[in-house]
Amino acid sequence: MYVEGIRDLMDLLIKHPFLPPAEKDSNTKLIQTKAVDRFFPVYEQALAQSGGGYLVGGQLSKADVQVFEVVLMVEEKLPSILSSFPQLQAFQSRMRNVPAIQKFLQPGSQRKAQPDDNYVKTAMEVLRF
Repeated sequence: MYVEGIRDLMDLLIKHPFLPPAEKDSNTKLIQTKAVDRFFPVYEQALAQSGGGYLVGGQLSKADVQVFEVVLMVEEKLPSILSSFPQLQAFQSRMRNVPAIQKFLQPGSQRKAQPDDNYVKTAMEVLRF
């Protein structure tokens, strides 16, 4: 349920770099609205009720990793978005301390950077948009 719910927000984030400049501001506002009003409160409540620090049960799951990923992506666009979500802040800190995730977040890892203008231009040419 948590993984399916996050797809809506993830779709907005993934398409953002490819939007025309005139649509980027409204998309950023939509991302913020959906994160703050719809998704983050659900995850905040689930984390508060779980007691184990994870969304489902007392151990790391696919849902935790995907929520962590989308939170990182939203924070890259809106750095202060977690200010009113203490459970998500604590969750994010715990997730950053998972050894495999910690390694993945280090500079030089396989983590992909946000698409820059050159990446977007190349993708648009290859896909003929």
